[in-house]
Amino acid sequence: MAVDMDREPFELLVTAALDEIPVELTSQLDNVVVLVEDEPPADEPGLLGLYDGVALTERDTAYGAVLPDRIFVYRRPLLEMCADEAELVEQVRITVVHEIAHHFGIDDDRLHELGYA
Repeated sequence: MAVDMDREPFELLVTAALDEIPVELTSQLDNVVVLVEDEPPADEPGLLGLYDGVALTERDTAYGAVLPDRIFVYRRPLLEMCADEAELVEQVRITVVHEIAHHFGIDDDRLHELGYA
């Protein structure tokens, strides 16, 4: 059973998930914007989130004057996978942490080991 939630309260869940991240980490986010989209790309319909950018570990002296990295959180797939609002809150938190971790250069294998699949 999917959760029914409009965009505005969903965006508040994403904001709350970001607020839970320690300031020691959020202060290190450099040139990043977090966006909520209803649907993932058509070729990846089950995607919950996506980091689109250059991880801090990949940046060098040539990095500069670029558009911000983007973290996408996809509302509909998250709503569809969760049975209730409590599960949705947890899955949004996991998705936000997962995508921010990519900004810090942490790959999917390591995230899976840490429980952020």
